Amino acid sequence: MIQFLIHYGLHLLAPGLIAWIFFPQSWKKAWIIMLATMLVDLDHLLATPLFDPERCSIGHHPLHSGPAIGLYLLLLAATLVPPLRRAVPARLIPLSQMILLGLLFHMLTDYQDCLWM
Repeated sequence: MIQFLIHYGLHLLAPGLIAWIFFPQSWKKAWIIMLATMLVDLDHLLATPLFDPERCSIGHHPLHSGPAIGLYLLLLAATLVPPLRRAVPARLIPLSQMILLGLLFHMLTDYQDCLWM
């Protein structure tokens, strides 16, 4: 029960705190966008069985894989590091950061589930 509360607290409430810290002017929008990144869990539909409480999502599902997480990190870096940032249209930077922070925090939340096993 405690794992369930921590998992869903991190998925639902922590993004609000992250949004409030990193996007104070538009924290509600950022929170909603970060919640929308939970759609990354659609890759669970590719697994058999669909749900396994003893399975670690990280490394098992395609959008929860090492290469995917590396891509999320690389894309976030492209919005933060000045030489790379020039390649990203300025109007897309805040939205990209919201999405990528949401995805990376989602992976961190799912990873903490793996630590319970």
